[in-house]
Amino acid sequence: MYEAVHAYPDGESTVARFAKTAADYGFEGVVVRNGASARADVDPDEIQEAYGVDVVSGVEVQTDDPQRAGGAVGNYRTDETLVIVAGGTNQMNRFAVENEKVDVLAHPMAGRGDVNHVMVKAAVENGVRLEFDLANVLRVHGGRRVRAVQSLRKLWELVDYYDAPYVVSATPRSHLELRAPRELRAVGDQIGLSESGVDEGLTEWGRLAERNRRIHSESFIEPGVKRGRYEEES
Repeated sequence: MYEAVHAYPDGESTVARFAKTAADYGFEGVVVRNGASARADVDPDEIQEAYGVDVVSGVEVQTDDPQRAGGAVGNYRTDETLVIVAGGTNQMNRFAVENEKVDVLAHPMAGRGDVNHVMVKAAVENGVRLEFDLANVLRVHGGRRVRAVQSLRKLWELVDYYDAPYVVSATPRSHLELRAPRELRAVGDQIGLSESGVDEGLTEWGRLAERNRRIHSESFIEPGVKRGRYEEES
């Protein structure tokens, strides 16, 4: 199982500190999902040797403009193992699920965002994973927490009905916000996910990383020449 984190300078803790805590909690890896302007400078091999945790390079495209997002996705697709698009508006949610170069639509129910059956069908068609972002269930209280639970329940009903691909994350910005899989299972129970459903969402990050690493490796022919375009593996 993997967790997707915002590491320093996008978050408060370094990748190494995240990796150490993730190893203590039983995670196999961490996805570094920093924004494009706050990339983490790390040596993944060194961290894996030190803590036994796989470090996956990723980027989270954060903009409200689909045109700018499209350019960023194209730029990062060949360089980053995982390309994530931050949702939270219907416009950005639609952009992400309709783009086969996007791996994950992050926090689609945040802010003014919503997801309907048309978007979920597009996610299935294009292989875009929908994220169950548990941050607000874990870290806010009162009405905001109630609304977060309701939104995630709605998302789960759609994902379950259409058998859509998904990932699960607590989106920690500090190693102190990391939660062990057993804790995330308990949170998932509040929105209707079974324990196996939460485990599936945490494991999917690792599957995506493995698939994309293979695609990048197989597409390489020689410097400046690659075979085909990025495609979703059937």
